[in-house]
Amino acid sequence: MKWFENWFDSEYYHILYKDRNQEEAELFINNLIKKLNLKKNSKLIDIGCGKGRHATYFNKKGMNVVGIDLSKNSIQSAKKNENQKLQFIVHDMRKTFKKNEFNIVTNLFTSFGYFKNYKDEQNSINAMASNLKKNGILIIDFMNVKKVINNLVKYEEKTINGIHFKIKRKILNNYIYKKIVFEDNNQNYIFEEQVKALTLIDFSKLIKKAGMSIINIFGSYNLDDFNAINSDRLIIISKKGNYISQ
Repeated sequence: MKWFENWFDSEYYHILYKDRNQEEAELFINNLIKKLNLKKNSKLIDIGCGKGRHATYFNKKGMNVVGIDLSKNSIQSAKKNENQKLQFIVHDMRKTFKKNEFNIVTNLFTSFGYFKNYKDEQNSINAMASNLKKNGILIIDFMNVKKVINNLVKYEEKTINGIHFKIKRKILNNYIYKKIVFEDNNQNYIFEEQVKALTLIDFSKLIKKAGMSIINIFGSYNLDDFNAINSDRLIIISKKGNYISQ
C-alpha cells in the first residue's frame, strides 16, 4: 500500500488536520470565481477532494460538482453533503474520470506530488486535461516549495483531541518528508508524508505535455502575484487547447 493510501484513509489524518481554515478556503474560492469569471451551473470536478470542503462550497456557489479522492473514508464522510448537483466518488486521479465533461478542474491545497515516478505525475495531469472540455480551466493550488524549504520546521509537537503528535520534517531527494509519531489507546503509530518539491518549471513541463497553456500564476489565496521567494502558495491557472487522448 502506498503511504498516501494508508495515511489519508486513517482517522488520525483527519484529527491532525481538523483545524484547516474553512473561511480561508471560501475566500480563495470567492476570489477565483470573481477573477476567472467562473459561471454558475459550470461543471466542476475537484480532484483529491478529501472530505469535500472546497467541492461543497463550489456547489453552494451554484456549480454542478463532482469530488473524487482515493480515500474511501474521506469520500464516505463527504457523501453526507451530497445533493442533486454534488456527488463524491472514490477514484484515482491518475485515470480520466469522464472525457471532455467538465468546464473546470480543480486540484487544491497541495493535493499533488505524492508519487514516486514522473509517469504518475504526467498521467495525473493528462487525466485532468482529458476531463476538461475544450477551453476548460485547470486550477492547481500547490505549496511554494522554495519558501517551504527555506522556512522548514524540522521538529514540532502538538496535542489534538488528547493525542500528542511528534512531527519531524526533512528534505531528501527532492521530496519533503514528514514523519508523524504518536500513541493512542496504548498503541504506537508511525505515519509518513512525502510530497515532491515541484516548482513552477516542473508544473509548466507537465502542463505543456498535457496540451494545456498556463494563463495565470498567483502566489496567495488573495490572488496576489507569484513571487518564488516570498509567496505562500503556487496557484497555476491553465487552459485546455486541443483534446488530449488518454
